[in-house]
Amino acid sequence: MTSVETLTVHGLGRVAEPYRDIVPPIHPASTFERAADGSYPGGRLYARDASPAYDDAEEVLRQLEGGADALLFASGMAAASAVLHALEPGARLLAPRDMYWGLRKWMQDRAEHGHLTLAFYDNADLVDLERQLQSTPTQIVWIETPANPTWDVTDIAAAAALARRYGATTVVDSTVATPVLSQPLALGADIAMHSATKYLNGHSDVVAGALVTREDTPFWQRVRAMRALAGAVLGPFEAWLLLRGMRTLHLRVRTASASALHIARTLETHPSIAQVLYPGLPSHPGHAVAASQMHGGFGGMLSIRVKGGGSAARAVAARVKVFKRATSLGSVESLIEHRASVEGPGTRCPDDLLRLSVGIEPVADVLEDLIQALDG
Repeated sequence: MTSVETLTVHGLGRVAEPYRDIVPPIHPASTFERAADGSYPGGRLYARDASPAYDDAEEVLRQLEGGADALLFASGMAAASAVLHALEPGARLLAPRDMYWGLRKWMQDRAEHGHLTLAFYDNADLVDLERQLQSTPTQIVWIETPANPTWDVTDIAAAAALARRYGATTVVDSTVATPVLSQPLALGADIAMHSATKYLNGHSDVVAGALVTREDTPFWQRVRAMRALAGAVLGPFEAWLLLRGMRTLHLRVRTASASALHIARTLETHPSIAQVLYPGLPSHPGHAVAASQMHGGFGGMLSIRVKGGGSAARAVAARVKVFKRATSLGSVESLIEHRASVEGPGTRCPDDLLRLSVGIEPVADVLEDLIQALDG
């Protein structure tokens, strides 16, 4: 039986006629011709909701996550927004206290304008989550694990079981774990979400998002309708690039994860560092749960808290030479940023924290760069 890894490397292995291309062609058409009787012999009406450009990338994602269906979007935020827009007015959403700040702000904005009711739970606290579920009927439990930028870990299986008991749908932002390391749907989640800009594409040249559902439900059909009606669709070339990027997903994620673990272990004893935040370290409070639901590594993301506060952290970031000072994560090159500065007023991120996205460079080069920057 062909493994998912091999299917991903081959981009499903389909070849195009008449030339037998091993790389699939790009389908830029925005509309498709009817037959004389008004039917659609090609099975397509309009590209906004039925472009063949999406087919291969969506099928790879569906198989990677073990789901029933997958949808591509114009960005990770577009994918998440489709879920929120599919909710009935006033529906209640439970979200983790620590999560990607942009989506957190969007959720708060939706709540402030009366589109939904929003409450937060402590990421790793299942007692707090159940208390929140008991208090008020809830439609969505949102999980982000590991959670940006402190990499808090939520027990997906336990949280999804709680959500199901109280009639809620579980959505897991699995951007950092990727399907290589974790499969939320197999753990009981209903929908897996990805900012495909990050690891799935992996080359800092595509902005995209994705959702994969465990079952084809009425709610999923509303999400699908939201993509078509709101027009949050990906361009054909971007979809083609995304498929190209996913061909090396397993190699990139495993390399970055191994390097990140080595860096985290080394920096944990560095005199200029107050704390290393990485789920692969036994010192991380979520380590045991991460080890149970992440297989083959703990991801390429870690954060370091620098002694001396925010000014010292910013000075370290200013001295790197291999790392690029840039927002985003999950690409082949290593990135660093002072996260509190990016998030601005109202951030929950500590001012002394630097977020690191470890790429696929030789780990010795990346580690040497960090150490020289820390040593000043």
